[in-house]
Amino acid sequence: MADTILILEDDIAFLTMLSTFLERKGYSVEGVSSMAEAEGRLLEKSFSLLITDLKLPDGSGLSILEYAKEKSPSTQVILMTGYAEVSSAVKAIKKGALDYISKPFRPEELLMIMEQTKEVEQTPKKEKKTAPLPQLNDEVKKTNFVAGISEASKKFHQYLKLVGPTDMGVLIQGESGTGKEVAAQAIHAYSYRSANNFVAVDCGAIPKEIAASEFFGHVKGSFTGAVNDKKGHFEAAHGGTLFLDEVGNLSYENQVQLLRALQERKIKPVGSNSEIEVDVRIISATNEDLLDAVAKGNFREDLYHRLNEFSIQIPSLCERREDLFLYTEYFLSEANESLNKNILGLSSQVELAFKNYNWPGNLRELKNVLKRAVLLTPGSHVEIDAIPQEVVIGSEPRPVRNFSKSFNEKQLIINALEETGNNKSKAARLLNITRKTLYNKMDLYDLKL
Repeated sequence: MADTILILEDDIAFLTMLSTFLERKGYSVEGVSSMAEAEGRLLEKSFSLLITDLKLPDGSGLSILEYAKEKSPSTQVILMTGYAEVSSAVKAIKKGALDYISKPFRPEELLMIMEQTKEVEQTPKKEKKTAPLPQLNDEVKKTNFVAGISEASKKFHQYLKLVGPTDMGVLIQGESGTGKEVAAQAIHAYSYRSANNFVAVDCGAIPKEIAASEFFGHVKGSFTGAVNDKKGHFEAAHGGTLFLDEVGNLSYENQVQLLRALQERKIKPVGSNSEIEVDVRIISATNEDLLDAVAKGNFREDLYHRLNEFSIQIPSLCERREDLFLYTEYFLSEANESLNKNILGLSSQVELAFKNYNWPGNLRELKNVLKRAVLLTPGSHVEIDAIPQEVVIGSEPRPVRNFSKSFNEKQLIINALEETGNNKSKAARLLNITRKTLYNKMDLYDLKL
């Protein structure tokens, strides 16, 4: 991305603040306060980036996005939105917007988005002596990984990209149905092992009596039923990644065997006298509290630390509501292809029900609900009678909210304090502000929590 930026914002004070900040960072910035002015400048001059508010006094950010794509295709677009406009921001991204950022935000957050994009665009042009960082693009199609647009998803995705190229053991924790295996596949896709096998194992489905054979293989005749030599999961994943789902379900004996394999990087198939060297990266996942299991003596502490060189907490769908309709679009397309249908979208009633439902089953529940709905839908859009009653009943209407900047900021602070049990330090970190700033904001909004 080059250094020439056009900012469209009708709040003159905010426009001036952003322009000044970016100019100090070395960018050439022009600011306009109306859509008509922006259209004129886009015709007169080439800009690398347009930063526009979604709500404008004389139009919409979506309109100026379409105009920019038509008149100045090389201009990237970032939208500034309020929380209530997230569904519109999703539409904007589908129409070609680079990204969006929710108000209120700090200028540093916007700069981070811009610089990350700049790095991505420059990377293919640089000649590197070492292997380049793998890009997900094609791998995403294989792994079904959809990078969300919410702050929780962006941070989660950043962690995946950060740890991917390393060989660290990763422990993915999160609620059931959040997509832990998909996240593990994304880590594998980002790694230098991506050309080799990704082997997924459901530890909860393996009886402890045959776990050794499943993990390490066996030789013919080593036990009743061993009619042929069998390659185990470790050998199958040699050079690649072994994903251990629900690792907390392994028996204590199997934990000992797994720990030895990780320490020695060697395995011995059941019934064999020789060892096989293996090069395997381990990614594990659980929806249990493994530290609690360690404290109770049900899970080996040394194995826990082996698996948990880097931990990632995968957010629930309820924690990233802004992503809901991105995933809806993806799963709808997937269901159409699977069922040979052509459902175009959701009715307004279903959209409202989806927004108000808490999705306790997370992405798995959303995927199943949509597949069922697509099957039951005769027309072009999913109607309310095609979705399960628990979704309808569980989606009580919410009160109308005030989405002004001050109210939104106040509500964000209240939510952060509630989520952290009124721990001011944790709330400040969650809001990405200093503790002093949090206290100032609390005084400003007269919050006595």
